[in-house]
Order: sequence, then structure tokens, then C-alpha cells
Amino acid sequence: MRPSAFLLSLLLVGATPALAVDNVTSKDAPDLTSVRAKIKAKDFKAALAELTPMLVTNQHADVYNLMGFSLRKMGEYKQAYTFYRKALDFDPEHKGALEYLGELYVETGQVDKAKENLALLKKLCPGGCEELADLEKAVAEAPASTNAKVN
Repeated sequence: MRPSAFLLSLLLVGATPALAVDNVTSKDAPDLTSVRAKIKAKDFKAALAELTPMLVTNQHADVYNLMGFSLRKMGEYKQAYTFYRKALDFDPEHKGALEYLGELYVETGQVDKAKENLALLKKLCPGGCEELADLEKAVAEAPASTNAKVN
């Protein structure tokens, strides 16, 4: 085995445990400033490209939440759902993930589930917060006759 191939195999073997999403490797959020700028510019593919390597090095609710948001905006509802749930596994009171998952529910016709997230946000934000206001608006604007499932 050539030395470079040997080093690469060691790196790959050493990196394998970090790929397990259940292992918390960071309690502090990485700097997501450039990701948020890409999302604001609606460049969701670029945001995903920057976020994806962070899944290995920064397992944090904010990273999972922004992955879910970018995927949802690209119409990838199943994948988005998975990332929102993972964000909530790391932080069950993550207001952003609760809002965005609620919006996913609205977009997929699951208004009753969106209302459950709304109730959780009301408990977390008794004096109001942006996430609560945004989800209230999304639920209020949802067609009354929808209650489909995520495909």
C-alpha cells in the first residue's frame, strides 16, 4: 500500500464514527453566517453544499434545521422532515425547527400537525416570538380542506 493510500484509509476509518448522526460532537453551533446569506439569497443548493460537510464535524440542531429548511425550499419534503426531526432530537425546544417543521406540515396539507407545533411554540413563547408569528400566519393562510401526507 502506498503511503498516501495508507494515510487516506486511516483517515477514512477514523472518520467513520463521526458519520453516525446519533453521536453529538458539538454543543456550540458553527458559524452559519455564510449559509444564512445563501439561504436569504435563495441559493439553497449552495447552502446545502456548505452544510453537508458540517454534518460530520458539527452535529448541531442549527445545522440540521438549516439542512431541513434548504431541502424543503427545494421541494424535498421527506428529507427535510428527517432533518427537522433530527434538529428536534438535539433540541426539543428549537423554535426554528418547530416553526419550519410546522410550515412543512402546512405545505404538505397536514394542518393538524402544524397546529401541534403551534401549540408548542405558544408554550415556548408566551410573550410571542418571530417563529410563533410566522407559523400562525402559515396556518391561518392554509387551505381549510387539506390534510394530506408527506410523500
